[in-house]
Amino acid sequence: MQMKREDFEILNERVYGKELVYLDNAATTQKPREVLDAMTYAYTHFNSNIHRGVHHLSQIATRNHEEARQKVAQYINTESPDEIVFTKGTTDSINMLAFSVGELLVREGDEVLVSAVEHHSNIVPWQMMCERKGARLRVIPLREDMTLDMEALDKLLNEKTRIVSVAHVSNVLGTVNPVGEIVRKAHEKGVAVCIDAAQSAAHMRVDVRELDCDFMAFSAHKMYGPTGLGVLYGKREWLEKLPPAEGGGEMIEHVSFEKTTYNTLPYKFEAGTPDFIGSYVFGKALDYIERIGRAEIEKEESELTAYAEQRLKEVPGVKIYAAGQRKAGVISFNVEGIHPYDIGMLLDRQGVAVRTGHHCAEPLINELGVPGTVRISFGLYNNKEDVDKFVEALEKSLHILTGV
Repeated sequence: MQMKREDFEILNERVYGKELVYLDNAATTQKPREVLDAMTYAYTHFNSNIHRGVHHLSQIATRNHEEARQKVAQYINTESPDEIVFTKGTTDSINMLAFSVGELLVREGDEVLVSAVEHHSNIVPWQMMCERKGARLRVIPLREDMTLDMEALDKLLNEKTRIVSVAHVSNVLGTVNPVGEIVRKAHEKGVAVCIDAAQSAAHMRVDVRELDCDFMAFSAHKMYGPTGLGVLYGKREWLEKLPPAEGGGEMIEHVSFEKTTYNTLPYKFEAGTPDFIGSYVFGKALDYIERIGRAEIEKEESELTAYAEQRLKEVPGVKIYAAGQRKAGVISFNVEGIHPYDIGMLLDRQGVAVRTGHHCAEPLINELGVPGTVRISFGLYNNKEDVDKFVEALEKSLHILTGV
């Protein structure tokens, strides 16, 4: 890959005197130097509020913001940049969508479908909307092999279903869900589909026209970009019909005390001053990913995930969840008789950063029947040496904890 680990200065940090091994990329990715430089450049060369200014700095900031929107549109292959709404993140995107869909489509007795592997961000907003509208949240279950039960989906889809919202990749299991098939089945019933791409957009090719999904949400900070910026994609015909979830400046056409009319797409959904610095920086992160190549990233991360699973199987007592399934750079595991938090703490003391707990997917963890898991997750800068250091640190941790 046309990438150097030296691009990511934080990887040179030492933790308790040890070299940092960063394996928590599903939570957030590190940022290459050119992305960090872009943030400084933006604040020092064109920091000015966008769209409403006629002066030079405002025009430059506006141009850069809209060019970033075009980059995002190209990245996921939308029909138009107008179908890209900038938000604060995946969570914000799904909250906005749940409110708007609820206002337009959902009535008492209607149903919303999610899956058993969802992050809380793709459960709670829909629950809140269902409670407000008197609707029902239903769940696509897991099969024994920890893949989604597609036969159950056929039975769950009915005339009451208003929308299906599913993760492209499980943030716990790392499994790649058959979202294309889910979209096809839902559309046969006239049901819209939202894809939570928070764990897929940085790791593989994501094409909204090929998938034919109606909506998609993802976050910049999981894609080597800044925090506090996200994307909500929606097909034009849907965005034109949906009411905005937030009101204020920018999203209006005309305002009077009697009535307000809304702006054109996508600004109708972007109330207030947008993160025009973040969008510019995110554009640079997308440039970085594209320069390396998503096919190359997916290939190398897939090989690294398989290697990590194989190394973990060599450690006595390790249970890997959804072992052998197609994954996107995420592995969750436990060690028999040991709490995952204890493992995470001892790994940290050896410079290895992992995530432990329920990973904001408590219903799934409860279904697994465990208090939590240890999760490792890869980014484009990870390699087999990182995996080997992690396994060595894990073995030392287990020796400390068990004396074996």
